[in-house]
Amino acid sequence: MKFAFIIDPIAQLDPGHDTSVALMEAAQMLGHEVYITEVQQLSVVQGEAWALLSPVSLTPVELVGERWMTSKSWYEQGHGTLQPLTTMDGVFMRKDPPVTVPYLYTTQILDLIDPNKTRVLNHPRGLQAANEKLYALNFPSVIPETIVSQAKSVILDFVAQKGAAVLKPLGGKGGEGILFLEAGDRNLNSLIEVSTKWGQEPVMVQQYLPAAREGDKRIILLDGQPIGAVNRIPTGQEFRGNMAVGGRVAKAEITERDREICATVAPSLKADGLYFVGLDVIGGYLTEVNVTSPTGVREIDRLDGVSLGKQVIDWLAHRREAPHCTNVSVGMKDG
Repeated sequence: MKFAFIIDPIAQLDPGHDTSVALMEAAQMLGHEVYITEVQQLSVVQGEAWALLSPVSLTPVELVGERWMTSKSWYEQGHGTLQPLTTMDGVFMRKDPPVTVPYLYTTQILDLIDPNKTRVLNHPRGLQAANEKLYALNFPSVIPETIVSQAKSVILDFVAQKGAAVLKPLGGKGGEGILFLEAGDRNLNSLIEVSTKWGQEPVMVQQYLPAAREGDKRIILLDGQPIGAVNRIPTGQEFRGNMAVGGRVAKAEITERDREICATVAPSLKADGLYFVGLDVIGGYLTEVNVTSPTGVREIDRLDGVSLGKQVIDWLAHRREAPHCTNVSVGMKDG
């Protein structure tokens, strides 16, 4: 089979950490052909989605002790040719956030792909509609108390009621821009003003969960089923556990509460074509639903001695002839 991966420039990826590289490696090791492209290399020709596709050959990472070791020259990229994306059996949309206007244009181009010929992970319309912060609001029974507002008075009231809260920009990634808000902080008004761009942009504010000190669990879901998890633990004075801001990782089990959360979210994910997803869970509460380029696979593989990438590729290969998701509608749902 042939798989295309829409990624950031490959030279900028960290093969010992990046989930996209893990997926590409898995596809190659299972005997499939791997191609890469970037969002600016997509076109529409005669009403079809095309891309400049370059074949790539990877030197797989090796686990030495507790670290993935990589070769200095870990990939070899061939000459790119412009061709329809329907020549691929699967297309992985793995461009990292933020979700910008050009990103949305890319998903609209991908929406032109014939789903009877090629499956896109994740589904373009699901990506268009499922903001990684706001999507969690569809499941009120499993999320902490949450507001979304750009009004300073509303946010101040919430912080005063809860004593402490966490503010998240709706378009952030990797923990960027997340703030700890505490009643009585003399900087509180300024923090809200800057984050909301002086009342022009809404933000999410969630009740602070003290369990965050024990870690922020990332659960990887494939077609609605949990296949692995890793705990990300804050270090030093940092309250965020994201790996991008220095959080350390630790082995994590998938608990009964985790499975309850996954079962709550799964029907909506499957209906919206969101096949490969990362849930963030703190203290038994869902805090985010990551759908653009969920990470954590390398860490889970290392800690659990598995290959989630192979599970994903096998799943896609076995469903090549299965019905594809063509009627995607994302909206607020009862949890």
